[in-house]
Amino acid sequence: MEWLQSLLDSSTTPAVTAFLLGLLTALSPCPLATNIAAIGYIGKRIGNRKGVLLQGLLYALGRTIAYTLLGVVLIAVLRSGASVFGIQNFIATYGEMMLPPALLLIGLFMLFGNRINLPSFGFGGKGDWLARQGGAGALLLGVLFALTFCPTSGVFYFGMLIPMSASTTMGYMLPIFFAVATALPVLVVAWILAFCAGQIGTAYGKMQTMQKWLNITVGVLFIAIGIYYCLTIYF
Repeated sequence: MEWLQSLLDSSTTPAVTAFLLGLLTALSPCPLATNIAAIGYIGKRIGNRKGVLLQGLLYALGRTIAYTLLGVVLIAVLRSGASVFGIQNFIATYGEMMLPPALLLIGLFMLFGNRINLPSFGFGGKGDWLARQGGAGALLLGVLFALTFCPTSGVFYFGMLIPMSASTTMGYMLPIFFAVATALPVLVVAWILAFCAGQIGTAYGKMQTMQKWLNITVGVLFIAIGIYYCLTIYF
């Protein structure tokens, strides 16, 4: 973290600065917890190399979409001479409040969804539907986790990235560099899982057993992180 901070302090290129801000955000406690949850979700399909890589890329795309669209609005607001404090406060407050119940529901759905007889809405009516939505789920997680701002990530995004973006000609591109950097740990782990762990699992011929336990592990992971956020945000 210290060497990243020193690079940030010495950087004079907006794109590099935005990327370093994204790395610092990814390694701060709150975003790191959500990235761990995303890694667990992506790693469920450890035997599907292409699927793991695709989900990692879609997770990064989800973060990119969220940060970029929000950035476009905020940069336009700043360039018009208005303040972004109200928007920042609204997103930081309600984004954090939305995350814990979402994580708990996803985790419970992964653990017990196949025991629930839900009405059919075009996806078979089975509770394990969510756990099987690999690409779509990864994309939605990227959007959800990006919009959950804790104090540290809020300072980096609203206090540093957006003002810098509003004052430079390439400002609308900077949230993209920021977003990719925030998802970089997940992309790296997805690559490792795709090219290393997948081969190990295939070699032992235990993919179905691994899949079952990975689903349970990911469900528990989401619940644990949801409880952690409940304690830190609500109490």
